[in-house]
Amino acid sequence: MKQLKPQLLLSLKSYSKAAFVKDVVAGIIVAIIALPLSIALALASGVGPEQGIYTAIIAGFIISALGGSKVQIAGPTAAFASIVAGIVAENGMSGLATATIMAGIMLVIMGVLQLGSLIKYIPYTITTGFTAGIAVTIIIGQLKDFFGLTFVNKPIETVDKVKEVVACFGSVNYMAVVIGLIALAILIIWPYFSKKIPSSLVAVIVTSLVVKTANVQVNTIGDLYTISSALPKLTMPSFQLETMIRVAPDSFTIAILAAIESLLSAVVADEMIGSRHNSNMELVAQGVGNAASALFGGIPATGAIARTAANIKNGATSPVAGMVHAVVLLLTLVLLMPYAALIPMPCIAAILFMVAYNMSGWRNCKAIIEKSPISDTIVMVLTFALTVLFDLVVAIAIGMIIAVLLFMKRMTDEAEISEWEYVEDGADPDGKLRPVPSHVMVYEITGPMFFAVADKIPHISSKETHKVMILRMRAVPALDITALNSLERLRRECQRNDIQMILSHVNEQPMAVMKKSGFYNEENARFFAANIDEALELASQIHGIEAS
Repeated sequence: MKQLKPQLLLSLKSYSKAAFVKDVVAGIIVAIIALPLSIALALASGVGPEQGIYTAIIAGFIISALGGSKVQIAGPTAAFASIVAGIVAENGMSGLATATIMAGIMLVIMGVLQLGSLIKYIPYTITTGFTAGIAVTIIIGQLKDFFGLTFVNKPIETVDKVKEVVACFGSVNYMAVVIGLIALAILIIWPYFSKKIPSSLVAVIVTSLVVKTANVQVNTIGDLYTISSALPKLTMPSFQLETMIRVAPDSFTIAILAAIESLLSAVVADEMIGSRHNSNMELVAQGVGNAASALFGGIPATGAIARTAANIKNGATSPVAGMVHAVVLLLTLVLLMPYAALIPMPCIAAILFMVAYNMSGWRNCKAIIEKSPISDTIVMVLTFALTVLFDLVVAIAIGMIIAVLLFMKRMTDEAEISEWEYVEDGADPDGKLRPVPSHVMVYEITGPMFFAVADKIPHISSKETHKVMILRMRAVPALDITALNSLERLRRECQRNDIQMILSHVNEQPMAVMKKSGFYNEENARFFAANIDEALELASQIHGIEAS
């Protein structure tokens, strides 16, 4: 528990007025960026626009205050949009709150149990695949508002949304498309003119003015949602056992995704500022922040890479910047939230299109396809497809299984057990080969010895004439119990045929396994040699024959 110390406490030890000024400026700018994104992501998640602001305020403040990263900005992110929308559609806001609180508890437990480092065991191909898959689901989910379509049904699954878009495309609103294209143009072109003022904010203001002044007939947020500028209120979900059981898989999804996204974002931040985050403290903060967000009407939150990068580029030095960003959003909620009713839905869709494009990592996908082994490409494509067609839990679970199986296949191909080739006397004029007595056979073992390669360990037949078998294990970094059982079987076969087994150069991990299992003991310790020369000398001594 001593390692679970918030970065804020560490930063304040050497905090200065100049650093505070930088943090305030960065916090204000990030809040301006977060405002339209939080609204857009809330709508994409099937909740009201204020829920996005609540999340950025509550979770953003707590995660910055308790987190293990200096400059991480947390809030609603695109990764959760389709997941949250599905939970809300099936279980309502109460079910979402229950799932998010359960996920928060899981995250806290993960942090307390020091599981933050486990992120490194999720292959890059899987994170790339499901991130690209999430991006596609976001784009598909926004086609309705971008084209101003009128849906007959209310599809939840991505495939059903595609079918509904195709079926209802005849209801396209061309003015909605025009507004959406204007927003997209601003989002793409504006950064070339100014990087200080967020393009999403400019797009929101311009399209809102166009729709209002020209009386363009497109849906706005106010047409579809009731806008509230009220402060978030504490609301306890029912925590009924039936609901908890029903949303348990969703809570697991939220916890895993929050952990992955937040720690990946923290790693990116570390690279940008040359620092190092506390992954376990970050998980605890994510858990507390998500639980608090749910209690005050928010949605799941995690570290946001784009907002974190903006925070760094604008001079943030400590978690104070993230806390300022939350306070500014709180003031915006109270003073300016009613104006959000004027924002056109095609503009929101355009903003989410850009979010999806930026998070898709298509360049990373292209690089994996071009430069990586075919097995890595298979894992990435499969994870991507499962994310789009099913959900993230299925995608990660099956992706991990396939990745592990392919890795084992790769390790199995690398592992080799082969007998030395013996040459006649005088066939080695340079004297580079080791002399092996005629009664000795030597096997070279290469690679990790685990269950998938245990069957490669040789058998000894009753016709064998050699009297000593040397297993050279200097290239064996690891050994599991299945391979050890095969070694035990080989030793019994040797004993039945009056053959002495000698093991040469056994590395630390295999030796530890052998000692724990009793394969190595005081009685047979003399048959374990430090190197091949010692093993050959021992083989000669066993039968009273000098090595020639």
